[in-house]
Amino acid sequence: MREGIARLTLVLGAVMATGPLALDMYLPALPTLEAEFAASTARVQHTVSAYLFGMGLGQLAFGPLTDRFGRKRPLLAGLGIFALASAGCALAHSIDSFALLRFAQALGGSAGMVVIRAVIRDRFDAIQSARVLSLMMLVMGVAPILAPLAGGWLLVNGSWHWIFWVLAAYALFCVAAAFLFLEESHPPDARAPSVGRALAGVLPLMRDRRFLGPDLVFMAAFGAFFAYLAAAPFVFIRFFSVPADRFGWYFGANALGFIAVSQLNRRLVAGRGPRRVLGWGVHLLCVAALLLLACALTGIAGFAGVFGVLFLAVASLGLIASNAVAVALAPFGNRAGGASSLLGASQALTGVVASAAVGWIHAQGAVPMAVVVAACAAISFVSYALLVKTERTSA
Repeated sequence: MREGIARLTLVLGAVMATGPLALDMYLPALPTLEAEFAASTARVQHTVSAYLFGMGLGQLAFGPLTDRFGRKRPLLAGLGIFALASAGCALAHSIDSFALLRFAQALGGSAGMVVIRAVIRDRFDAIQSARVLSLMMLVMGVAPILAPLAGGWLLVNGSWHWIFWVLAAYALFCVAAAFLFLEESHPPDARAPSVGRALAGVLPLMRDRRFLGPDLVFMAAFGAFFAYLAAAPFVFIRFFSVPADRFGWYFGANALGFIAVSQLNRRLVAGRGPRRVLGWGVHLLCVAALLLLACALTGIAGFAGVFGVLFLAVASLGLIASNAVAVALAPFGNRAGGASSLLGASQALTGVVASAAVGWIHAQGAVPMAVVVAACAAISFVSYALLVKTERTSA
């Protein structure tokens, strides 16, 4: 039994890594792409937005597909699309075609995000789901640390094209692993009779507080994270004069905080349940957001103050991410694919809005980032207090 769970965790973890690898591995190559394609900085940055947008739309599509056709076939199809689009990115000759292929890459990769959450919901109850998802968060924490380092090495020792050939090869490896070792967890007798029926079963979820509450907590918390992700390079390097070659160490330190807390979460939920521990994470995020706003507006403690509270904010996601997913999916076993797709789509699309909102606020230093993080934390807190904390169903 334990061997089967370990094998399942390894396969799902490998598939989950495709998303952060595709998002973060090519970041060191952005200046090179700007020069090679003779494109503006904004156009090159749009390739990141294209990926997030494709990830959001793709998850909306793959959710009903997995409820209709099972988990395995849509996953294999999605990974195949990801591999082909990655190869296409390596062969792209213009920034427009590259951005379009990044969108297609995200569409394919989104299948993995949907299937991972759905399979975990198929196999485990709410508390076990939260613990297994915490292991998945380990992948989500480690990949952003290693991906830019790997991308930088490939860029220096080869070219930016190599990054996408490696991503294509990795996707094919995941296809083989999933085909050989991932068992179907959604039997035919539990599937929706048609894609239309599956989609019709998903839409009411947005009116069900059992799903809506944790989904709002989840998407707002990750909105805060994407605001940090978009603003941190400019705040750290330009405003606080952190050397560019040291930025990765600070970014990695925050990721390590997320990893540590997500693994602590596995122990906490065993005795206290995911709903209660989720509340602790929301409160920690709110405290960090208020401190960040104070530091940004007053300049108290300078860079150390901003970095310290950002560490707390990112760490709080270790208590929020897996627990919000577990609470949201627990009541909807027969619609786990669709519910998972809504969670992922809302996360990705909120990331697009939050990262763009940082640029809409005309202020200096860390203030725009702090305002967006604080707004997202407030939404997360209100959603938890009104729609999650007061829900009396067991989780």
